[in-house]
Amino acid sequence: MRSVEEDNTLPGNEDQGENQEAPQPNPASVTGASKFMAYVLRHNPAAVGITLGAGGWVPVADLLAGARQHGHTLDHETIDQVLTAPGKQRYELRDGLIRASQGHSVQVDLGLDPVAPPPALYHGTVGRFLDSIFATGLKPGSRTHVHLSATRETAVTVGARRGFPVVLLVDAAEMANAGHQFFQAANGVWLTAHVPAEFLTRELRLP
Repeated sequence: MRSVEEDNTLPGNEDQGENQEAPQPNPASVTGASKFMAYVLRHNPAAVGITLGAGGWVPVADLLAGARQHGHTLDHETIDQVLTAPGKQRYELRDGLIRASQGHSVQVDLGLDPVAPPPALYHGTVGRFLDSIFATGLKPGSRTHVHLSATRETAVTVGARRGFPVVLLVDAAEMANAGHQFFQAANGVWLTAHVPAEFLTRELRLP
Protein backbone atom coordinates (compact mmCIF):
# COMPACT_ATOMS: atom_id res chain seq x y z
CA MET A 1 0.00 0.00 0.00
CA ARG A 2 1.37 3.42 -1.01
CA SER A 3 0.17 6.92 -0.31
CA VAL A 4 1.11 10.66 -0.13
CA GLU A 5 0.02 13.96 1.45
CA GLU A 6 -0.44 17.28 -0.28
CA ASP A 7 -2.17 20.51 0.70
CA ASN A 8 -5.94 20.18 1.06
CA THR A 9 -7.93 21.16 -2.00
CA LEU A 10 -10.50 22.67 0.34
CA PRO A 11 -8.52 23.84 3.41
CA GLY A 12 -9.75 24.87 6.81
CA ASN A 13 -12.99 22.94 6.84
CA GLU A 14 -12.75 21.92 10.47
CA ASP A 15 -12.37 25.61 11.35
CA GLN A 16 -15.79 26.47 9.92
CA GLY A 17 -14.30 28.53 7.10
CA GLU A 18 -14.36 26.54 3.86
CA ASN A 19 -15.72 27.19 0.39
CA GLN A 20 -17.13 24.05 -1.19
CA GLU A 21 -17.20 25.72 -4.63
CA ALA A 22 -13.41 25.75 -5.00
CA PRO A 23 -12.17 25.70 -8.61
CA GLN A 24 -11.14 22.35 -10.01
CA PRO A 25 -7.33 22.01 -9.79
CA ASN A 26 -5.23 21.49 -12.91
CA PRO A 27 -3.42 18.11 -12.90
CA ALA A 28 -0.63 19.32 -15.24
CA SER A 29 2.06 19.07 -12.50
CA VAL A 30 2.62 16.56 -9.70
CA THR A 31 1.34 19.05 -7.13
CA GLY A 32 -1.58 19.93 -9.37
CA ALA A 33 -2.29 16.24 -9.96
CA SER A 34 -2.37 15.58 -6.21
CA LYS A 35 -4.78 18.47 -5.67
CA PHE A 36 -6.90 17.29 -8.59
CA MET A 37 -7.01 13.78 -7.12
CA ALA A 38 -8.02 15.21 -3.73
CA TYR A 39 -10.77 17.25 -5.35
CA VAL A 40 -12.16 14.21 -7.16
CA LEU A 41 -11.58 11.49 -4.54
CA ARG A 42 -12.63 13.56 -1.53
CA HIS A 43 -15.14 16.11 -2.69
CA ASN A 44 -16.52 15.78 -6.22
CA PRO A 45 -16.10 12.44 -8.02
CA ALA A 46 -18.93 13.47 -10.34
CA ALA A 47 -16.61 16.13 -11.78
CA VAL A 48 -15.03 13.36 -13.87
CA GLY A 49 -18.10 11.16 -14.07
CA ILE A 50 -17.14 8.54 -11.49
CA THR A 51 -18.75 7.23 -8.32
CA LEU A 52 -16.80 6.21 -5.24
CA GLY A 53 -17.28 2.59 -4.24
CA ALA A 54 -17.40 1.07 -0.78
CA GLY A 55 -14.78 2.58 1.49
CA GLY A 56 -14.14 5.41 -0.96
CA TRP A 57 -12.25 3.15 -3.35
CA VAL A 58 -12.35 3.64 -7.12
CA PRO A 59 -10.49 1.73 -9.87
CA VAL A 60 -7.45 3.66 -11.06
CA ALA A 61 -8.55 2.90 -14.62
CA ASP A 62 -11.87 4.66 -13.98
CA LEU A 63 -10.13 7.70 -12.51
CA LEU A 64 -7.82 7.95 -15.53
CA ALA A 65 -10.63 7.42 -18.03
CA GLY A 66 -12.86 9.96 -16.31
CA ALA A 67 -10.09 12.56 -16.19
CA ARG A 68 -9.32 12.00 -19.88
CA GLN A 69 -12.97 12.19 -20.92
CA HIS A 70 -13.32 15.50 -19.11
CA GLY A 71 -10.24 17.05 -20.71
CA HIS A 72 -7.65 16.50 -17.98
CA THR A 73 -4.18 15.06 -18.42
CA LEU A 74 -3.63 12.35 -15.83
CA ASP A 75 -1.76 9.09 -16.35
CA HIS A 76 -0.27 6.17 -14.42
CA GLU A 77 3.17 7.78 -14.32
CA THR A 78 1.84 10.98 -12.76
CA ILE A 79 -0.16 9.04 -10.18
CA ASP A 80 2.98 7.05 -9.31
CA GLN A 81 4.86 10.33 -8.84
CA VAL A 82 2.10 11.60 -6.52
CA LEU A 83 2.16 8.37 -4.53
CA THR A 84 5.94 8.42 -4.08
CA ALA A 85 6.37 12.16 -3.44
CA PRO A 86 7.81 13.22 -0.05
CA GLY A 87 5.42 14.00 2.75
CA LYS A 88 2.69 12.37 4.71
CA GLN A 89 0.30 9.95 3.11
CA ARG A 90 -3.08 11.01 1.81
CA TYR A 91 -3.81 8.38 -0.81
CA GLU A 92 -3.95 4.61 -0.63
CA LEU A 93 -3.41 2.22 -3.53
CA ARG A 94 -4.51 -1.40 -3.31
CA ASP A 95 -5.12 -4.02 -6.00
CA GLY A 96 -5.73 -1.50 -8.76
CA LEU A 97 -7.97 0.67 -6.55
CA ILE A 98 -7.20 4.10 -5.15
CA ARG A 99 -8.80 6.25 -2.44
CA ALA A 100 -8.14 9.29 -0.28
CA SER A 101 -7.18 8.17 3.23
CA GLN A 102 -9.35 10.87 4.85
CA GLY A 103 -10.66 14.39 4.33
CA HIS A 104 -13.87 13.53 2.49
CA SER A 105 -16.80 15.92 2.23
CA VAL A 106 -18.84 13.31 0.35
CA GLN A 107 -20.31 10.65 2.62
CA VAL A 108 -17.91 7.71 2.75
CA ASP A 109 -17.54 4.93 5.30
CA LEU A 110 -13.80 4.29 5.42
CA GLY A 111 -14.35 1.13 7.45
CA LEU A 112 -12.17 2.32 10.31
CA ASP A 113 -12.58 0.75 13.74
CA PRO A 114 -12.61 2.96 16.87
CA VAL A 115 -9.24 2.99 18.60
CA ALA A 116 -7.96 4.41 21.89
CA PRO A 117 -6.22 7.76 21.25
CA PRO A 118 -2.99 8.93 22.85
CA PRO A 119 -3.47 11.15 25.93
CA ALA A 120 -3.06 14.33 23.88
CA LEU A 121 -3.63 15.29 20.27
CA TYR A 122 -3.13 18.59 18.45
CA HIS A 123 -5.00 20.81 16.04
CA GLY A 124 -3.39 23.50 13.90
CA THR A 125 -5.42 26.57 13.04
CA VAL A 126 -5.09 30.37 12.83
CA GLY A 127 -6.22 33.16 15.10
CA ARG A 128 -9.29 34.24 13.15
CA PHE A 129 -11.05 30.95 13.93
CA LEU A 130 -10.41 30.90 17.68
CA ASP A 131 -13.56 32.72 18.84
CA SER A 132 -15.75 30.27 16.94
CA ILE A 133 -13.74 27.25 18.06
CA PHE A 134 -13.87 28.16 21.75
CA ALA A 135 -17.58 28.94 21.46
CA THR A 136 -18.70 25.71 19.79
CA GLY A 137 -15.65 23.44 19.67
CA LEU A 138 -14.00 21.91 16.62
CA LYS A 139 -16.60 20.81 14.09
CA PRO A 140 -16.05 18.93 10.83
CA GLY A 141 -18.03 21.42 8.74
CA SER A 142 -18.73 19.73 5.41
CA ARG A 143 -16.21 16.99 6.07
CA THR A 144 -17.10 13.77 7.82
CA HIS A 145 -14.65 14.19 10.74
CA VAL A 146 -12.51 16.69 12.58
CA HIS A 147 -8.84 16.10 11.77
CA LEU A 148 -6.28 15.99 14.58
CA SER A 149 -2.51 15.62 14.54
CA ALA A 150 -0.43 13.22 16.60
CA THR A 151 2.41 15.74 17.01
CA ARG A 152 2.66 19.43 17.71
CA GLU A 153 5.02 19.84 14.74
CA THR A 154 2.43 18.50 12.32
CA ALA A 155 -0.21 20.80 13.78
CA VAL A 156 2.10 23.78 13.26
CA THR A 157 2.51 22.80 9.60
CA VAL A 158 -1.25 22.43 9.16
CA GLY A 159 -1.97 25.80 10.75
CA ALA A 160 0.74 27.53 8.72
CA ARG A 161 -1.10 26.73 5.49
CA ARG A 162 -3.62 29.43 6.40
CA GLY A 163 -1.42 32.02 8.12
CA PHE A 164 0.45 32.31 11.40
CA PRO A 165 -0.18 28.98 13.12
CA VAL A 166 -1.95 28.55 16.43
CA VAL A 167 -1.78 25.12 18.06
CA LEU A 168 -4.63 23.77 20.15
CA LEU A 169 -4.02 20.95 22.62
CA VAL A 170 -6.80 18.34 22.66
CA ASP A 171 -7.33 16.36 25.86
CA ALA A 172 -8.01 13.14 23.96
CA ALA A 173 -7.84 10.93 27.05
CA GLU A 174 -10.65 12.85 28.76
CA MET A 175 -12.66 12.90 25.56
CA ALA A 176 -12.37 9.13 25.31
CA ASN A 177 -13.35 8.78 28.96
CA ALA A 178 -16.43 10.87 28.19
CA GLY A 179 -17.44 8.48 25.41
CA HIS A 180 -16.10 10.21 22.30
CA GLN A 181 -14.81 7.84 19.62
CA PHE A 182 -11.55 8.22 17.74
CA PHE A 183 -10.36 6.69 14.50
CA GLN A 184 -6.96 6.72 12.83
CA ALA A 185 -6.62 6.95 9.06
CA ALA A 186 -3.97 5.00 7.18
CA ASN A 187 -1.82 8.14 6.95
CA GLY A 188 -1.80 8.61 10.74
CA VAL A 189 -4.33 11.44 10.93
CA TRP A 190 -6.67 11.12 13.91
CA LEU A 191 -10.38 11.57 13.28
CA THR A 192 -13.32 12.31 15.56
CA ALA A 193 -16.83 13.64 15.06
CA HIS A 194 -16.53 16.76 17.25
CA VAL A 195 -14.19 18.24 19.85
CA PRO A 196 -16.18 20.17 22.48
CA ALA A 197 -14.49 23.36 23.61
CA GLU A 198 -13.96 22.10 27.16
CA PHE A 199 -11.37 19.64 25.87
CA LEU A 200 -9.33 22.34 24.10
CA THR A 201 -6.43 24.46 25.36
CA ARG A 202 -4.52 27.01 23.34
CA GLU A 203 -0.76 26.60 23.49
CA LEU A 204 0.89 29.87 24.42
CA ARG A 205 4.39 29.24 23.04
CA LEU A 206 5.21 30.32 19.51
CA PRO A 207 5.86 27.74 16.77
